[in-house]
Amino acid sequence: MTDNKPPEKPGLPPVQFGCSFRTLTLWILVILLVYTVFSIFQSGGGSIDLPYTSFLDLVSTGRVESVVIETGGSLSGEFFEPVNIEGVQYERFTSFVPLEDRAVIDSLQAHDVRIVARPPRMDFLQIVLSIAPIMILIGFWVYFMRNAGGGGKAFSFGRSRARLFSADRPKTTFADVAGVEEAKEELREIIEFLKSPRKFQRLGGKVPRGVLLVGPPGTGKTLLAKAVAGEAEVPFFSMSGSDFVEMFVGVGASRVRDLFAQGKAKAPCIIFIDEIDAVGRHRGAVLGGGHDEREQTLNALLVEMDGFESNEGVIVMAATNRPDVLDPALLRPGRFDRNVMVSMPDVKGREAILRVHTRKMPLDKGVTLEKIARATPGFSGADLESLANEAALRAARRNLKRIEQEDFEYAIDRIVMGIERRSMVISPEEKRLTAFHETGHALVSMFIPGMDPVHKVTIVPRGRALGVTSFLPLDDRHNYSLEYCRGVLARLLGGRAAETIFLDTLSTGAGNDLDKATALARRMVCEWGMSSSLGPVTLGETGEPIFLGRDMGRIRNYSEHTARLIDDEIKSLLDEAYVTAEGILREHEDLARRMTEVLLEQETLSSEEINALVRGNGTAAADTAPDADSDKEGIPGDDGSQETADEPEEDAGADGSE
Repeated sequence: MTDNKPPEKPGLPPVQFGCSFRTLTLWILVILLVYTVFSIFQSGGGSIDLPYTSFLDLVSTGRVESVVIETGGSLSGEFFEPVNIEGVQYERFTSFVPLEDRAVIDSLQAHDVRIVARPPRMDFLQIVLSIAPIMILIGFWVYFMRNAGGGGKAFSFGRSRARLFSADRPKTTFADVAGVEEAKEELREIIEFLKSPRKFQRLGGKVPRGVLLVGPPGTGKTLLAKAVAGEAEVPFFSMSGSDFVEMFVGVGASRVRDLFAQGKAKAPCIIFIDEIDAVGRHRGAVLGGGHDEREQTLNALLVEMDGFESNEGVIVMAATNRPDVLDPALLRPGRFDRNVMVSMPDVKGREAILRVHTRKMPLDKGVTLEKIARATPGFSGADLESLANEAALRAARRNLKRIEQEDFEYAIDRIVMGIERRSMVISPEEKRLTAFHETGHALVSMFIPGMDPVHKVTIVPRGRALGVTSFLPLDDRHNYSLEYCRGVLARLLGGRAAETIFLDTLSTGAGNDLDKATALARRMVCEWGMSSSLGPVTLGETGEPIFLGRDMGRIRNYSEHTARLIDDEIKSLLDEAYVTAEGILREHEDLARRMTEVLLEQETLSSEEINALVRGNGTAAADTAPDADSDKEGIPGDDGSQETADEPEEDAGADGSE
């Protein structure tokens, strides 16, 4: 049985009538301003204010047609015809007649002027027009002062801009957070304290006052803080570090005090400061002086964190990806007692994150999240969320009812290698150069033991690169051996070697490869002690991000003689890697030419197609070993650069965070 009721239109919000008092007042002021300006221009078109003697002269010459006399001496009138005064035509006039001059009436009557007399009137419109400019100025001043501080009151610059997420709002819990199980376990103590503080207080224990979440961007630090508040079912104050800093001196410190006052009033609660490095940097790092607004704000934050007791039920949480720039006073016990590392997820963590982001998506039966997780090493939680969204968008563009595995593979290629630029016009010579270049990368990597398997080779322009060779590690690793680093150097120089061997030329295509190879060789010599001549020693600065205020005073900790030895050792590593790459390509010259021709024909080769070419040539690739980072190498575009590849960067035992 059908329903005769007309279908409702989904998604249309209800129409709301009316407006706020503030909006209504603003519109009234705007209308008064427009009317005032219009009246000024309207009134100045054909009227002139005449002196009394000029008025008498015009009456005596018979040029006045009529007058209107008001009690008090004010009068206005019209001319028989427009009067030219100083080159301007006037049709009307105004003047003032002394009350004691009674002869003016006789003069008007003698010249047949029509006279109208009336008492003075209170013209409301004229009164409004006279005071409208002042009212408009006052109205705009009040409006801007009410909104200057964001608190809805005048002079409210010092009010905190923290957003309050109450316990009755939709909650974010640990079920919405995946891939950071160690961090979640470390934060359960905070949750238990907020739920039952007396359990800890009766034994004399003190729960940490502050928790600092440290990790690379996109790993879920902010989401983890919201989950703690959701699990504890307490109010959650969220504020960014940049919200404390203003152009007015003392505003940041005032907002810090107001934030903590709000937190104490809502205790037990969580105060979360995102990107705390914006306000918590080293004091005294500002060139030319140390008493700036940022430092005053930091001082106020330090005092407030010392000013409340643990039994007040206020937990301060903060997040940063630059712990190296934070002031030491902020990290001491009693302020931020706990540092919780939120690192990049491993393969199991990536699978769990994908399950969270795809739990509301219709997936095809052929979708294997484990395979997708293994294909995305180095992806953060934010990257995986973007991956799932990109796959859903592609499935929608294909008019599918379910997301297929192919959509996820497309999303991975788009995120890792960039979007395809098939409309880009490339000459046959340049296309052939790109094919040999990418073939060199792939073959050198395949015939070096312990390297990552080749995932895909393409000469379709992606991003800024004219061609891309991607490698897919089998597992995660955070430690890099000397042999692996030498293999990466040879792989990076494989493109340049192929250009030289097969085309007898050099191009700018290897520019980015040389840049990355030189940087890796320098780290091998100066940071990781992988030099036989210099030995196990760290030379120069480490690979940490530069903080100008702290690092300007540092000097180079080695001599000029050592600098020459470093340069020689770097060149030796690069020369050795180039010889290795050249030897592999000359040994498998026929395979390289065959692979290049197939690549020119198909434009993209998968790992299965590459392995088939190797087997068909009667050779066997070297055994591969798992590693952590996905790498992509290619010919750059017109700007002479290509997308950055992830190379061995971390020390032994590092957690992958910067």
